[in-house]
Amino acid sequence: MKLIVYNLGQDDPKKCTAQRLLKFGEVTFVKNIRGLPNNCILLNPFSKRVLSPSDIKYSKNGIVVLDCSWVEAEKCFDKIKSKIQGRILPFLVPSNPINYGKPGKLSTVEAFSGALYIIGEKEHARKILSSFNWGEEFFKINLELLEGYSKSYDEEGILDFQEKYLKGINNRKSSTEEIK
Repeated sequence: MKLIVYNLGQDDPKKCTAQRLLKFGEVTFVKNIRGLPNNCILLNPFSKRVLSPSDIKYSKNGIVVLDCSWVEAEKCFDKIKSKIQGRILPFLVPSNPINYGKPGKLSTVEAFSGALYIIGEKEHARKILSSFNWGEEFFKINLELLEGYSKSYDEEGILDFQEKYLKGINNRKSSTEEIK
């Protein structure tokens, strides 16, 4: 599976998970939109379409992550409109030290890993996170979600599973508050 980073160089290179993936030969960097393959998947936190296992047909051309600062993210994604299938990842919780526990604020490696797991590339998902000391924590936090998403066929199934999961969390939280 080809993993591509469209790197805008806005992050601290020492904290940038994409740089570490590049160092280990797990990703290819491109610095120009023209360098992106046609009909690939762009993991876009502002997309209206959710990634699902049925998107495997697009992932064959590559999965792209735009590596930029979260502060600049919306502006950066607005510039990419062309030949790419934009997909948002369903609800996942980061384990990286910068955004630990902030739903949706995944690092580049967490986004790639989540996407790979959802489309059925579970070994590859674990492999790319294995070089981060917090990588296994990502799976501990998200395993139930990732398994549920990977067993859903399409976007509707993903959204249904996500809704049930989040309702379950709210129900457990309400029960705990009633006990206090």
